[in-house]
This record gives sequence, structure tokens and C-alpha cells, in this order.
Amino acid sequence: MEGLEAISFQIIAAVGAARSSYIKAIDLASEGKFEEAKELIEEGQKHFNEGHKVHGELLTMMANDELPAMNLLLTHAEDQMMSAEAFGIIAERFIKLYKKLEEK
Repeated sequence: MEGLEAISFQIIAAVGAARSSYIKAIDLASEGKFEEAKELIEEGQKHFNEGHKVHGELLTMMANDELPAMNLLLTHAEDQMMSAEAFGIIAERFIKLYKKLEEK
């Protein structure tokens, strides 16, 4: 079980960092700091990709019967991953909106 817990925490940490970057990017865009916001989006995507990679490795391990099927911590990790993905999409759209507002 320790392996599954460690993997779950790796996912949670990576996608949590991604979500934080996305939220900070929205805040910067609201201040007109679009280049900094873009950098944070890119940083967030790197973190998200780290979590997604670990998640993919976990799926492979599960398919090979190397780990138990599921537990609450892994469910939480996957929920956090989906949340971070949604925040990334929303952040990019907010930045576009703030740019349009500034142009007017």
C-alpha cells in the first residue's frame, strides 16, 4: 500500500502546484501582466504533465496487477488532477478575456 500512497501523493503535489500556477496566472492577467501570466500557465502545464505522467505509470502498474485497484487517496488524487485540468482551461480563457478587455 505504501507504493500506491506515494504515487497518489506525487500526483496530488504535481497537480496542486499546477492549479496554484493557473490561479496566480488569472490574478496576474487581471492586473494586465500578460507575459507573467503566460509564464505561469506554462509552468502550470509542466506541473500538470508531471502528475499526468505519474498517473499514466500508475495505470500501467494497475493493468499489470502490480497495485491494488483503487483506494480513497487515489480517488482524491484523480479528483485533484481533473480539477487542475479544468483550472488550466479556465485560466487560459480568463487571460484571453482580460486581454480583450484591456484592448478596449
